[in-house]
Amino acid sequence: MHKIHQIAVYAASSELVPQSYFEATKVVGKVLAAADIKVVYGGGGSGLMGALADSVLENNGKIKGIIPDFMIEVEWQHQSLTELEVVETMSIRKMKFLEGTDAVLALPGGTGTLEELLEVITLKRLGKYTGRIIILNKDGYYDPLLAMLDKCISESFMSPDHRNIWDVINEPLKLLSVLNNGENWNVTHIREAKLKR
Repeated sequence: MHKIHQIAVYAASSELVPQSYFEATKVVGKVLAAADIKVVYGGGGSGLMGALADSVLENNGKIKGIIPDFMIEVEWQHQSLTELEVVETMSIRKMKFLEGTDAVLALPGGTGTLEELLEVITLKRLGKYTGRIIILNKDGYYDPLLAMLDKCISESFMSPDHRNIWDVINEPLKLLSVLNNGENWNVTHIREAKLKR
């Protein structure tokens, strides 16, 4: 079993999302802190981002924010993180999320979260990222995306084996079980990335 030391969490900054997502996010923070898993996230102080950071810190965990400088200019950052790294661009931020990261967790989120999630799925398909990818499908939020990925597979844009790239959980208390028991992935998987007749 591969020990999980660090996880990147993708999450929304909106304060207006359903309360059930906030509650689930607080549980995620508590679970990760209790397991002594360092959290890396987008550095924001509002929405699910802020709830995640607050929960990790309240439970004596470690959380690092990575945020582009233009967001600092409008004071979007959380003020009390274990560590905050300021970068120049969104692209650098995404790259930094994966440095030394054993797993990725996508909480409910908007276009930024969707972009981050789809990029890391693509990187794993190409063998450039080999850690766990977990989607928290709270209250069926990600059902349409999962249906789209199934359509990609059914119409041969992806292989059925590519379903093993990600795991889906409906409740945050299942997170550690999936983190510790997912399928191993490695750089040789690029050989299966291109589908041929």
